[in-house]
Amino acid sequence: MPSPYRALFAAPGSKGFSAAGFLGRIPVSMMGIGVITMISQLTGRYGLAGALSATVALSAAVAGPQVSRLVDQYGQRRALRPATLISLTAAALLLGAAHYGWPDWVLFVACVGIGCVPSVGAMIRARWAALYRGTPQLHTAYSFESVVDEVCFIFGPIISIGLSTVWFPEAGPLLAACFLAVGVFSLTSQRATEPEPHPRERKGGGSAMRAPGLQVLVATFVATGAIFGAVDVVTVAFADEQGHKAAASIVLAVYAAGSCVAGMVFGLLHFAGAPERRWLLGVCAMAVSMIPLLLVGNLPFLAVALFVAGLSIAPTMITTMSLIEEHVPRAQLTEGMTWVSTGLTAGVALGSSTAGWVIDAAGARAGYGVPAVAGTVAVAVGFLGFRRLKRPAPGRGGSVEQHSERKERHVA
Repeated sequence: MPSPYRALFAAPGSKGFSAAGFLGRIPVSMMGIGVITMISQLTGRYGLAGALSATVALSAAVAGPQVSRLVDQYGQRRALRPATLISLTAAALLLGAAHYGWPDWVLFVACVGIGCVPSVGAMIRARWAALYRGTPQLHTAYSFESVVDEVCFIFGPIISIGLSTVWFPEAGPLLAACFLAVGVFSLTSQRATEPEPHPRERKGGGSAMRAPGLQVLVATFVATGAIFGAVDVVTVAFADEQGHKAAASIVLAVYAAGSCVAGMVFGLLHFAGAPERRWLLGVCAMAVSMIPLLLVGNLPFLAVALFVAGLSIAPTMITTMSLIEEHVPRAQLTEGMTWVSTGLTAGVALGSSTAGWVIDAAGARAGYGVPAVAGTVAVAVGFLGFRRLKRPAPGRGGSVEQHSERKERHVA
């Protein structure tokens, strides 16, 4: 591990909460695809499987910010443990209902409950922010977390699908639930690094979404999530048309690997200048990288194109987290980070469903037009809201990038 990343873990407790966060985050990439695999194997009903997976995603999009809002008010331990118990109980209900063939409505109720799963990635980033706020190390920490995200999305689906197909159908979601339990309860037992809660005053407060800058980030990432959701579905369909459906997982892993590599390198760099410009450049790069997908003719070319497309993902996400630090009051930081994840989740559901409709109507290659259009929308929203991003929330005290720029100027 390069020395800037090693230096992060010199802080007491950082290794412990990072490891717990890794375990608690894997279920995000395992549960949805695990539900699809489990239900399709047990019932052969792909429509039901997709609907249940979408229910989990949409429920998480609704419940996630509310759980994080409670975290900001009462602390991670008091809020996360009850929310996780609800999610685990719902997961147990889903596994039992699927195994014993209970009515479909029971499956949907269980999937709604699973959506109470906390955004563990936001919890870990909040702990890094509490340790390194106002220093260049926070940029490196956010970069490391983006790499961890990509590692989870490279290996999580492979593990979930593999267990459910080789062992027994319920194995993937079951292991995801176990990871969630171990990760969250281990994380919340580490009190020394837990950020201090910020109880709401009787007057004022409200949702973090009242911040104009956060509204721009969330709206843009709805379109960005549509890119991700559409690329996943269309890539599977394209590989199927090419006669190598199993290769889709490898191609999508290459997509995540491109983001992983870019995130690792990006974390070693320190930038001067306004982060909002760098963010807008990243959004534009994601949109432009979708154009070559319209020209794909075979899987090797698709893998190369997706690897290049992935290079813009992690840097944009890292800069987004820095912008949230600027535009959201400190007492609502966890909620603000979760709202971006909510935007992505909603976008993934929108992109995957739209791409499926286009594939059915015109074929897989035409489906790549969906992420191209979504990228265009993301750029449009980014440009329209750019002025809002140039006005940070009062009293934030500067961001990581601003601190780094001042330091570099002083050294010069």
